[in-house]
Order: sequence, then structure tokens, then C-alpha cells
Amino acid sequence: MTSFADPVDLRFMSLAIALGRRGLGRAWPNPGVGAVVVRPYDDGPVIVGRGWTGAGGRPHAETEALQRAGAAARDATLYVSLEPCAHFGKTPPCTDAIIRAGIARVVSALDDPDPRVAGKGHRRLRAAGIAVDVGIAAREARAAHIGHIRRIVDGRPNITLKLAVSADGKAGAAGRRPIEITGDGARARAHLLRAHNDAILVGIGTVLADDPQLTCRLPGLEAQSPVRVVVDTNLRTPLDSKLVRGARAMPLWIVSGKDVPSDQVRSLELAGAEVIRVPAENGRVDLSAAMQELGQRGITRLLVEGGPIVAAALVCADLVDEAVLFRSRKIIGPDGIDALEGLPLATLTDRLQPCGIETVGLDSVEFFGRM
Repeated sequence: MTSFADPVDLRFMSLAIALGRRGLGRAWPNPGVGAVVVRPYDDGPVIVGRGWTGAGGRPHAETEALQRAGAAARDATLYVSLEPCAHFGKTPPCTDAIIRAGIARVVSALDDPDPRVAGKGHRRLRAAGIAVDVGIAAREARAAHIGHIRRIVDGRPNITLKLAVSADGKAGAAGRRPIEITGDGARARAHLLRAHNDAILVGIGTVLADDPQLTCRLPGLEAQSPVRVVVDTNLRTPLDSKLVRGARAMPLWIVSGKDVPSDQVRSLELAGAEVIRVPAENGRVDLSAAMQELGQRGITRLLVEGGPIVAAALVCADLVDEAVLFRSRKIIGPDGIDALEGLPLATLTDRLQPCGIETVGLDSVEFFGRM
């Protein structure tokens, strides 16, 4: 582990991390890694190759960067935002490609916690005579790879709760009527969040009240819509809902209790949805079990846009890792619906660390993360 970082190393590692973020929402079940090949010249270092993890996890960032660099990779430095893999999976080990390319030095931001890697990649490179420095921009890289890390360490995706709240902390009008809280700019920002996550989750209440599509509708990013997940203990999702009608074009997973009638399951599956049955208690699915199931299916980053009931349940289960609050200047009034069912909003914000704030039109966006 390096005790300090050279400014040149920091600059190229920051680029590698930024490139890796291009895979957010697309690279799962693999981490979205970025890589840069830099060759020394008399007038300074020059980038000769760059890459990032492709859709579905292939190609890997390192092999893509090395391919672009070609013969110029020999005696060059490879900057990579996560430890290169040293095992055979759907592709050969990246370490073997790095060694064959003649790379002289590898600068890696983090050890990969995946037990199939977990330091083996760095040891394999050192054994081949390659200089390896680990820890450059580690904090920035950890934030970029938190979904992968959470899935490996905790067996579930990293969970971000997105809430749109009025100035008086309300998420809906009296009678649970939906209401526009934020403006167009904030809604566009929310759609970008969808594109950067592997899956988006709501409760059955949101489906019945709003009949949402849960897709990313930003121009050019429609194909990066996430997997749609509905928490629906008793399988009340209508067959004529927009979610079910679009299930063959965009994956729809419905999380139910184990005791739902088989004919309801069959009807939804025939329409293209996948039903995931987990234990339920007191009429509600076990959210911890549901999150583990999503992790088993490769989901690393989950955006929750569900209503106050699902949001409060996740907070109570301590399953919220990050929160994004879209705050409006609008006042709804005391009869409005609280953002967290039965809980003050501070129940969420007090257990997370403020991470920044943006202004979008007349609205503000506040970011929180685990302390």
C-alpha cells in the first residue's frame, strides 16, 4: 500500500475511475472497472489505450485498454480502478493479458474483495516481475465500486433510497393521491439515477396508484433502463399494468411471499415477468431475504423509488446505504403523506452522513451515505 500518491498517478487513476463509471447500471454482475495504459515519452506520459467494463461484464476494462494500446503497451504503466482478476470465468484472467502485453508497472486503486481474486491478481503480477502499487485514489475507487463491494461482503446490492419531498417533508397529497412535487430538472436528474443503477424497486402500492413504467426516459439513455423490481407480497400486480405489458422488452421481477397461488405466478410468468418468492411475515415479504435474492441474481446497485411504506420498512431494517432527497419549495400541508410511513424523515438522515447538495432549477438534491 502506498503511503502517498504522485500527482501523475492520481491524475491517471482518476481518469480510470471516471471511465469505469461508464459501466454503472450496465456492467453487472461485474464491477464497472476503468483502465488506462500510459507510456512514457521524452516530453511526458501519453495515454495509448483506455477501456472500461462492457455491458454484462464483458469485455473487461484491462483487456480493452491493452487491445487499444497494442504494441505500445510494452514497458508502459497500466492504471486500473480495481485489482485485475487472476481466475478463469467467462473470460481468461486479466493478469495473463497484462503479462503478455509486457506492462512494466501496474497502479491499482483497490484489492478486490471477491475471494476468487482477493490479492491473487496483485501477487500474480509481482511474481511475473511487474511493479505493482496499490491504494492510489482508494477512497474514490471504493465509492465507485461500492455496489460490487456490498454484494461480495454483505451478499446484497448497495441500496440507494430516492425520495421526493416537499418543503414540509411530505411525499404525497391527502388520501395518498400522487402529486408533482419537484420540477422538470429534478425529474431528469432522477432518471439519470435510474440509468446508473442495475435495478429499481417500488412497492405494490406505487404500482396500483401510479401505474409507472420505471424506465429511463432521458434521450439516448433509454437502453440503460434498469431491471424493474416490485415488492408485492400477495401478487396484486395487474396483468394490464404498464410494467407487465412491458415485461418482455425490459426485465420485470416481482418479489412475493412463498404462499402465493401458483395460477397467479403462472399468469405473470406467461406475460414475461419473473416471480421471486421469499419468506413473508405479518403479510409483508422479508426485505432482507429479498435483497439477498437480488444479490444472488447479480444486482450490485439498487435504486428504491417506492412509496412511504417500502421506504420506512427499508429504513427500519437498516438496509439503506445511501439516500438522495429531492427537496421542493412546495408546501403540501399537514394532511399530506409523510415521506416515511410512521417515521420522521430524520430517522433516515440522522443515521447517514451528508455527502453534498446540488441545486436543480427551483429544487435541491441532497446526498447522504453511510457513516
